[in-house]
Amino acid sequence: MNNPTTAPTHTPQARAFEMMRTQGLRLTSQRKTITEVAFANREHFTAESLLAKSRRKDGKVSRATVYRTLSFLVRAGLLRQVGIGHSTPLYDPNFADHPRHGHFVCVDCQKIVEFHDHCLDVRESIVTKDHGFSPKRVNLQIEATCDALREKGICPRSSRTAKRILK
Repeated sequence: MNNPTTAPTHTPQARAFEMMRTQGLRLTSQRKTITEVAFANREHFTAESLLAKSRRKDGKVSRATVYRTLSFLVRAGLLRQVGIGHSTPLYDPNFADHPRHGHFVCVDCQKIVEFHDHCLDVRESIVTKDHGFSPKRVNLQIEATCDALREKGICPRSSRTAKRILK
């Protein structure tokens, strides 16, 4: 586990700690734990799943502190809140290091797969300039059905079969 005073400053976690300091926020043990857990892996997460994982590391982590810390991390540009096929917002921990990526969402099992395609970046630039715009933020989400479901009748990431889905 990284100590916030020795973590490389290029990591999103270290940038978050530094931004908290410069903005006058106390770097409490709860905030440290929440931030460490948020950036511990590359999977998208909900506020409630972050709360549960954070409480496993520190039972004193409060729901309010999780929501305030998430809000701070989003405002700081280190996380992005995304609505990907879920009624509950998800947070993307990969945004700080890779802000220009899209998401495939399996409509059958809700699996999220990130991708980046330079050709899409070029096309986006051309289209926005052709219409007199400069993009501020791009959110590309493609909802799709797994090829495996179509070809084999079952989604490998879900117990759902084609008969139940394609009714």
